[in-house]
Amino acid sequence: MRVLIVEDHAEIADALRSGLNDHGFETAMADTCQTALERYADVDAVLLDVGLPDGNGMDVCRTIRASSSVPIIMVSGRDDEFDRVLGLRMGADDYVVKPCGLRELVARIEAVVRRAVGWARSSGGSRVVGPLSIDLKQRRAFMDGVELPFTRKEFDLLVLLTGEPGKVFDREAIMRHVWGHPSVGDTRTLGVHMVSLRRKLGAPELIQTVRGVGFRFAH
Repeated sequence: MRVLIVEDHAEIADALRSGLNDHGFETAMADTCQTALERYADVDAVLLDVGLPDGNGMDVCRTIRASSSVPIIMVSGRDDEFDRVLGLRMGADDYVVKPCGLRELVARIEAVVRRAVGWARSSGGSRVVGPLSIDLKQRRAFMDGVELPFTRKEFDLLVLLTGEPGKVFDREAIMRHVWGHPSVGDTRTLGVHMVSLRRKLGAPELIQTVRGVGFRFAH
């Protein structure tokens, strides 16, 4: 597995590269936004710092996500909720606060890549739920014939919920299925994506909240 490490602090970058190499990963390095955008195309995952000398990692994340579904993990020293939410809205699959233990980071990389591979191997076909039509093979969704601009995680959530309309999926199960790891009590990641998914559907009542449990797709 090849990972692109985008980090401008040499000591941190070297430690990440050494640690990931010891765990069997191949690594590519970038210390600027420009270099990151030149090197992400041939990797399996991106570890992306927020603060870079020539720009903001959030912008890099948004640019990559506009043309690629490569898993992105934001690795930042910023721990406030605003930055976490912004990173997820820009298209990041996960957000890790530095300093982070190497074993946890490896587990998170494996989880996001596993989910990406799993969805890529999903069987072809289509699914129709009321006015919503989903092309599973091409990973496209349409509402009344109009294509909806879902991010990869939003699409994964939609596929999960519409797989069994009316079934209540608890939050921990959703996090394990879509993100590859449980929320460990922090459901902000899921909440941000649910808000965006409902807004893009244009029919928020289609996704119902079951208080204290989770979510279901109306049938």
